[in-house]
Amino acid sequence: MNIRHLNTLCEAQAGASRVTCLTWSPNNLKLAAVLDKKIIFLFDENGERRDKISAKSLDKNCGVFQIQGIAFSPDSTRLAVGQTDNCIFIYRFGDAWGDKKTLIQKFVQSCPVTCLIWPHKLDHVVCGLMEGKVRVADTKRGKSYSLYTGTSYVCSIAVNEASDTIVAGHADGSIYKYCFDTSGGGYSAGCIVRHSCPPYALAFASGCILAGGCDAKMVVYDTDGRVLQHFDYTGDGSEEKEFSAATASPNGQTVVFGSFNRLRIFGWQVGSQMWEEAKSKEIENLYTVTCMSFRGDGARLALGSLCGAVELYDCCLRRVIYKNKFELTYVGISQVIVKKLSTGNRMILQSMTDSELERVQVMGDDRYIVAYTPTTLIVGDMEEM
Repeated sequence: MNIRHLNTLCEAQAGASRVTCLTWSPNNLKLAAVLDKKIIFLFDENGERRDKISAKSLDKNCGVFQIQGIAFSPDSTRLAVGQTDNCIFIYRFGDAWGDKKTLIQKFVQSCPVTCLIWPHKLDHVVCGLMEGKVRVADTKRGKSYSLYTGTSYVCSIAVNEASDTIVAGHADGSIYKYCFDTSGGGYSAGCIVRHSCPPYALAFASGCILAGGCDAKMVVYDTDGRVLQHFDYTGDGSEEKEFSAATASPNGQTVVFGSFNRLRIFGWQVGSQMWEEAKSKEIENLYTVTCMSFRGDGARLALGSLCGAVELYDCCLRRVIYKNKFELTYVGISQVIVKKLSTGNRMILQSMTDSELERVQVMGDDRYIVAYTPTTLIVGDMEEM
């Protein structure tokens, strides 16, 4: 995976001005970032700031709180906001930029929210709390309930590509797994492993759990907690500091870990069933990476820093211009984004078996996109997107 800087959405400040969290909408059109503890700024797909939301407090007489997590709904029309005043708020957006944002739901918790995700195939917001509980806010029924109770502060949550299993990291190093079923219930597998330090950088991709933290080590576990791979940077001369954030691409084939002035990029190798590290990305004067998020198509990576910078990066394995009419962007060995240059229309073709795309062609008066893998044929219709 090649990562190239595209744009600086917000300039870094002279001192600490932490970007708490950021997230892309599933339709790839909005990026939300928390820059000032209580204000959510909204950017369009090109990185232009278009709107903002001032977060509300659960108690009008108490203005001391901060946003700890944000996540878009699967249909990209709602935004969940988790706060330290013991509440999750759900906002609904209008159809156009600048339309009124409406507060439609709130879920009161027993203690401060520490992290939050909204799996893109569920109508549940999953949050971690300071007391160690992982809870669900069911937006369809308007109720919240606990999935399990851990032994310490929840510092991170990650979900797999299928949105049916989550893993949560706790401050004592324990990593818990919870599996949802099709009826909306599920079961907890309990603590599957205890990491060497609090896993603030946690990702769940290609059937593997990748965890990193303050000891400058990254460990790959299987879903039962067995160690598969171990990357140790304490004595390699890179002066690696703590891993502070991690994010997985939507197709699960790339995971990026952020630390001080550096991004470490890991790619999933289908043949060997192993993770392989690519050349790291050194970013001078970035300081500590505090949050990251891939766009839904995997072609953009947004990150926030300790000093308030929001940076946007282009991500791809390679990019090809086809017959001067189409741009083919390979964001994984099994996924390609086809963009028609004359209209800007885009289509994503992906092998559901993770097979490598060997060749892509455009047929039928530039209407049909055909991708070949060793065992399958994938066909897309540009006019029926």
